[in-house]
Amino acid sequence: MRWSDQLSPGPILIFIVCIYLFIGGLYAVYTPAWQAPDEPAHYNYVRYLAENGRFPVLHYGDYPHAYLEQIKAARFPPDMPVESIRYEFWQPPLYYVLATPVYRLFGGALIPLRLLSLAFGAGVVVMAYAIALAWRPGDTTLALGAAAFVAFVPMHLTMMASVNNDALAELLLAAVMLRLMRLTVQPADRGQAVFRPSDLIITGLLLGLGLVTKATVYVAIPLALVALALSVRRPMWLGRAALALFGPALDLAIPWYVRYLAVYGWPDLLCTRNHAAVVVGQLRTADYLAAVGWVVYLKDLVTTSFHSFWGQFGWMAVPMDGRIYLGLGLLSALMVVGCGLAVWGGRGLEGRPKGGLRSKTGRLVGLWLAFTSLMYLYYNLSLVQFQGRYLFPALVPIGLWGVLGLREILSRRWVWIGVGVCVVGGLIVGAAGLLRGDLDGWGLLITGGVMLVLVVRRWLPARLDDWLLAVPLAGLAGLSVHSLFALIVPYLRP
Repeated sequence: MRWSDQLSPGPILIFIVCIYLFIGGLYAVYTPAWQAPDEPAHYNYVRYLAENGRFPVLHYGDYPHAYLEQIKAARFPPDMPVESIRYEFWQPPLYYVLATPVYRLFGGALIPLRLLSLAFGAGVVVMAYAIALAWRPGDTTLALGAAAFVAFVPMHLTMMASVNNDALAELLLAAVMLRLMRLTVQPADRGQAVFRPSDLIITGLLLGLGLVTKATVYVAIPLALVALALSVRRPMWLGRAALALFGPALDLAIPWYVRYLAVYGWPDLLCTRNHAAVVVGQLRTADYLAAVGWVVYLKDLVTTSFHSFWGQFGWMAVPMDGRIYLGLGLLSALMVVGCGLAVWGGRGLEGRPKGGLRSKTGRLVGLWLAFTSLMYLYYNLSLVQFQGRYLFPALVPIGLWGVLGLREILSRRWVWIGVGVCVVGGLIVGAAGLLRGDLDGWGLLITGGVMLVLVVRRWLPARLDDWLLAVPLAGLAGLSVHSLFALIVPYLRP
């Protein structure tokens, strides 16, 4: 009997959330002040709103590039104020409105505001569990694994335990996606889904709250259209459903759009033009391409995005050890190959539990990841922003596919494929070392060690499958603690 059949998933989920809150609380307390990306700019928005009782306006000079580089290099010492760093004054208001009472209650203290973000992040962990069950009903192992993945990616913990609007935006986006997935499996009448108006209205209100939180939630708009199109084929019914969903969303968002136009002028509906004019000094993609060429650009895009997705701390100043990235790269390769095996073998499609890529919910999960990735690439067309954290709006589908793939390749059926992945990894590490004239002993040891574990796994009983899946996820939690006390605290302290 599998352990997930013996234990109720509810207590396990609570345990995951508690560990997330504990480690995240350590991040909130011990991360040096302002040593999370954009934190002083978000904090100054909250402070302005709390002290002035009105929303700020973004002006030229709110992005002091030279001073920002200087204060980052000095590790934000107490004698260098952060009040002039105000380039987030253009952001939508919801997070800052919710953070203002916390600011006032605790006299502007930084840690309580960080803990507020951490609480929103706990909701994202729970949403990952619920979305996994909406995709593959009854698959509690996948749901718990996805929740743990979302909870313990070190860079994600860093962002969830800092002052910014990311956690609330991720929570609202996940809530909208959960409701869209549930809408697509509504009972049908003559081939048409039967939507209750209240379901559409509530989904629209959540979408509207997301639109006034952060632009990353805009990915839910095309996904909502896809969800309705997958369920409703008659144009009249589709129009009514779209009106019931998008009407409440626009009711919440339009007042803020009107303010943007009143303050920044037509056609700057989202303040993107004004923001681009203010943040002068950032490295432009065209300039970087002219300097290094396409080959180096693409190499840097892939490498830095990968590193900063898992953990490149502070303001991209403190990377992990190369051996850790190698291990995470091997883990990622096993996940990707496992996903391919799951799809090819049918288990990721229509296997038990029911739900997969060909299901409506599966298509939404895949499109969620695809649209967010396209937004990331689009952002890098104008500015060099190789920061993997910009993929975190899609961390839930990344976790779903990653855990599904890892579970598949750790199964006895495919474990030899995993061994092959390790062999290929070892050959690449060895060849790279020979070309450099410096054989990477640690790299060979890591790939060989993982290969040995997979070889041994072939003879372990099937009842241990879920425990084996839990090992790398627990390792992520341990890596998060290590990253805080071995990297963030010693290297980012003033």
